[in-house]
Amino acid sequence: MIEIIYEIWNVVSTAILNLGMLSVLFFLLAFLVKGKEAVTAFRNSFSNSMFNLSIMCFNLILLPMVAFNVDWIYSFDYLSAIWVSVPEILVILVAIFCGDFIGYWRHRLEHTRLLWPSHAMHHSDTHMTWLTLQRFHPFNRLSTMVIDSIFLLSLGFPPYALIASNLVRHYYGYFIHADLPWDYGRWNKIFVSPVMHRWHHAAESAAHNTNFATVFSIFDRVFGTYRVPSLCNVPLGISYNVGGNLIGQLLYPLKFRSYFPQRKNRPTNSVGS
Repeated sequence: MIEIIYEIWNVVSTAILNLGMLSVLFFLLAFLVKGKEAVTAFRNSFSNSMFNLSIMCFNLILLPMVAFNVDWIYSFDYLSAIWVSVPEILVILVAIFCGDFIGYWRHRLEHTRLLWPSHAMHHSDTHMTWLTLQRFHPFNRLSTMVIDSIFLLSLGFPPYALIASNLVRHYYGYFIHADLPWDYGRWNKIFVSPVMHRWHHAAESAAHNTNFATVFSIFDRVFGTYRVPSLCNVPLGISYNVGGNLIGQLLYPLKFRSYFPQRKNRPTNSVGS
């Protein structure tokens, strides 16, 4: 028990340190790009950001207790021999590409009736910032870890490639959630930009089921889900209540009615809107 508490403390303290550095980085970046408008945006997103931090702390405490018992990962070790003769940097690049491929399809699955109730928490942020990446239901965190990891391990990727893929896609996820009016011009054909992902969170029906990739926009282009009509200045989030507060949103996927299309739910602009 003491070892688990120690491991949890290590995870939490490391996360807090990383969060502090990222906060400074993204605020300075936003201020350089948007000037005083960045300060206004910060104030408008404050309530949602506090909610995002609260669910992050909840996940940091809960999920390590589960992850420390995931010994099944090591049962895939025998497949690692496939990549022994390949340069490590190439293995990592291929793992990132494959990780984004399975991430694309897993994300599409999260927008179906089966997984949407747990994914809805992520989309309930009406003032999306880089901290929105922390706004995930524990069920959603677990499904992401299990689906992505099993796929990459099944392809024989060694642990270092799995870790590198997760880190790159995670930190790039912070960037594409940031409130930055950036696209990449010609590079939009290959990579996901903040503008592209912002359209994924748009509250209009035309944006539903679009822009699922995290790193490589080519997956959305190939599979017909790419949509970036312009800079995204439309309202964000979802128009119905998925719990309101932290407890309500945590319980939302446990309710039977959450797994059926929402038609007459009341609109809300609260932190859990």
